[in-house]
Amino acid sequence: MFKATLKPVVCAVLLATAGAGFAAEALPEPVRVPAGHSAFLESVGVGEITYECRDNKEKPGTFAWAFVVPVAVLNDMQGKAIGKYYGGPTWEANDGSKVTGKQVAIAPASPGNIPLQLVKAEPAMGKGAMTGVSYIQRLETKGGVAPAATCDASTTGAKQQVKYQAKYVFFKQN
Repeated sequence: MFKATLKPVVCAVLLATAGAGFAAEALPEPVRVPAGHSAFLESVGVGEITYECRDNKEKPGTFAWAFVVPVAVLNDMQGKAIGKYYGGPTWEANDGSKVTGKQVAIAPASPGNIPLQLVKAEPAMGKGAMTGVSYIQRLETKGGVAPAATCDASTTGAKQQVKYQAKYVFFKQN
């Protein structure tokens, strides 16, 4: 019963976004999806990124907030939950299908926001909305940058969650 009620929602999202015009030329070159792939699904991830105060490996003797893990609900463009996003990175649809990937590139976003990102997908697990995903873009980011709180020897190991939001656009090979 659960899967049967999900399919119309996923199908509606796919249909609503299949014809959407994504202005690739307006995006920074590093996060553009290669030719031969088409956008088929758009979602908005709303959640938190956990950071931990750690020794800064790039500058020994100093400390910095390190990215630990993201957790977000994936909503369709009308605000209805269609899945979740979590460390891996992994995008999982409510139908149980999921896809992981590896970061290909990032590009700066406006100040105070995590960067735009292009991820190359690994083969999807399960059958459903994530089947056949080839690339995922993270766009229109809001928040998510490391905390402004003090990170030093006295706060090593401290964790903080930072709210963020991003549009995730899923592509399939033509």
